[in-house]
Amino acid sequence: MTTQEILIQAKEAKTALMLADAERKNMALHKMADALVKQEHAARILEANKRDLEAAKGTIPDVMLDRLMLDEKRVADMADGIREVAKLEDPVGKVLSEIVRPNGMTIRKTAVPMGVIAIIYESRPNVTSDAAALALKSGNVCVLRGGKEAWRTCHAIVEAMQIGLEEAFMPRTAVNLIEDTTRVSANELMTAEGFIDLLIPRGGKGLIRSCVEHATVPCIQTGTGICHVYVDRAADLLMAIQIVENAKTSRPSVCNAQEVCLVHREVAAQFLPMLQDTLCEKRQKEGNQPVELRLDPEAAKIIAGTPAGEADFDTEFLDYILGVKIVDSVEEAIEHINLHSTGHSEAIVTTDQKAAEQFTAAVDSAAVYVNVSTRFTDGGQFGLGCEMGISTQKLHARGPMGLAELCTYKYVVCGDGQIRQ
Repeated sequence: MTTQEILIQAKEAKTALMLADAERKNMALHKMADALVKQEHAARILEANKRDLEAAKGTIPDVMLDRLMLDEKRVADMADGIREVAKLEDPVGKVLSEIVRPNGMTIRKTAVPMGVIAIIYESRPNVTSDAAALALKSGNVCVLRGGKEAWRTCHAIVEAMQIGLEEAFMPRTAVNLIEDTTRVSANELMTAEGFIDLLIPRGGKGLIRSCVEHATVPCIQTGTGICHVYVDRAADLLMAIQIVENAKTSRPSVCNAQEVCLVHREVAAQFLPMLQDTLCEKRQKEGNQPVELRLDPEAAKIIAGTPAGEADFDTEFLDYILGVKIVDSVEEAIEHINLHSTGHSEAIVTTDQKAAEQFTAAVDSAAVYVNVSTRFTDGGQFGLGCEMGISTQKLHARGPMGLAELCTYKYVVCGDGQIRQ
């Protein structure tokens, strides 16, 4: 089908989704989850994923291959994610505020679905099920446009979920997958006025910039994460090492992974050798990929590493690379973060409550942590079930986007014949 034909059928399904009650939506979600793990469907998904992986090898980095790869456990996790969404409170119809005017007229601000939500994403098949589940639960039709590296996998996932929708007597066109993976289809979605009510790009800097610059439909800026951890002079250094190690190495290819470590000058001589030992030497001895440390001139006086280039503090590496810079104060750390961050997630490690309060008040990012790894910026970790993306903008939605962020609102005004004098 052409992109335009898919948009037409998505728009036609909008009313059915808006009218579906919580019980019916939850039944559909459970049927979708069951379909994913049904043996014949799961086998098709894994076979499609195998073909995608084979085609992608040598064309994308190994850390990105990990994002693309599915196994039985990851498919089961996708199904469990859908079931978790089913457990959440239905946001549709929630009265956000209510006032009664002197003339007896009642005005209720009520949460309602957006309508049709389009998601453009790259090589992460689990986004397919997460996005579909969140859209359905919030009463929205979704139009999915995955990257070419994962198209076979996404197609098999959508086919299984559509079978689940039909078993729940819901339109299979509640979940749609764009067949064209060229830039043409992305541009069509960006300019699909009258068909798309909200566009959410999930991917690299280039994709997000293109959507923000060219979209004529409402667009949420998401994703790119130049995330910082600042090790304060009052930090527990053992805690700091654990947090930095987790934030950098647990999954470096995701947007909440740490890209820059800022270290207070007073603890740099003690902390930086610990950092090098943990991220480089120990990892190599254990057979794990060591982290390349890109050091500013001051850090390079203390430990060995690669000299940091001009762009290294403005790059989302998504790899085993970490920028390291020494700062003289919490104020300098805040200034650096606000200048170089993408507004995603930042952390301070400190035992100084005043420094923590100053950091959380002044750092202008969607999620700010005190003595916690940045890797927690995630819908599931925030209790949202899963997420549609991480919004790094400030209007409408900020941070992990769950069900509430996929709704807008309308005013429902009730009376008994009031007229305006």
